[in-house]
Amino acid sequence: MTRVLVAEDSVTVRKRLCEVLAGDPAIEVVGEAANGKEAVALCQALRPDVMTMDMMMPLMSGLSATEYIMAHCPTPILVVSSSTNRGELFKTYDALAAGAVDVLDKAPADAAEGAWEQQLVTLVKRVARIRVITHLRARQADRVPRAADPGRAACRLVVLGASTGGPGAIVDVLRGLPAPLPVPMLVLLHINEPFGTAFAEWLDAQTPHRVRCARDGEPLAGLAGQIVTAPPGRHLVVSAGVLRLTQEPPRHSCRPSVDRLFESVAAECGAAAAAGLLTGMGRDGAAGLLQIRQAGGVTIAQDEASSVVYGMPREAALLGAAGQVLPLAEIGPALARAVHTLGGPLP
Repeated sequence: MTRVLVAEDSVTVRKRLCEVLAGDPAIEVVGEAANGKEAVALCQALRPDVMTMDMMMPLMSGLSATEYIMAHCPTPILVVSSSTNRGELFKTYDALAAGAVDVLDKAPADAAEGAWEQQLVTLVKRVARIRVITHLRARQADRVPRAADPGRAACRLVVLGASTGGPGAIVDVLRGLPAPLPVPMLVLLHINEPFGTAFAEWLDAQTPHRVRCARDGEPLAGLAGQIVTAPPGRHLVVSAGVLRLTQEPPRHSCRPSVDRLFESVAAECGAAAAAGLLTGMGRDGAAGLLQIRQAGGVTIAQDEASSVVYGMPREAALLGAAGQVLPLAEIGPALARAVHTLGGPLP
């Protein structure tokens, strides 16, 4: 039986969430919280298997509650939030970076009958199975690594892939890289489409790096010093020196797919690529990371202890795709070193 705590300030929405969840024989709703302060207290008292968390709540916001819970009584959290309110959307990314596991858009008015409800039940069960770790959110100003000398850059491209637990992990890696980075960097995160469009803008505000979403057809050579993210719903690949956004079939049920990006980078850049595969469920990215390693590039996988979900990096380690398996805190500095040891500069 999966024990669920529901945190939502709207009585109507809260009752609907509880009704849908209680309708599944494998789920027990053990508590309801109308604000973030109640959510924290009930989490500590009831120790649920999983929580649903609204972001905009009185007394203590969903973000503050998430940060406290993940630091003091780590519990798998599914954020149930609106993707249409920009302020709420950015708080959702902050909650994911603070340790929340996944996010579900609040029920749209035009959803097919039963479709959203089934998605809620499925995600709650999936999130409940994830082993979460204590997550002390460091919000103090980070010491930014000294900017690298562009003339010394020897790597053509850095690529990074992540899924569950990815927003916070990506921020940590970027904070470990010199700003500006003298080569382009491509970042791919699996995230539900309603929340993916603003990811680059949120990420841009978290680090000193310039971050934006990829555009089809732009030359790779003109992107030095920029972090470019894959948009939701399309594969991001590198081909003939330019970025391409494609509608090819999903890989591992994912579009964009880390494997598809990494494979294109292996073919395009060979030994002049550096790649990192971070926390995430499934195996997307492992085979592509292996191709980059076989082409002579630097390949890094996140270790189990620092991963929210040790799925994708585990598969990479088992394949022999990871030249290094490192704690999250060491991945940014390792990629920074790779920038000065690989291949040749961009043409």
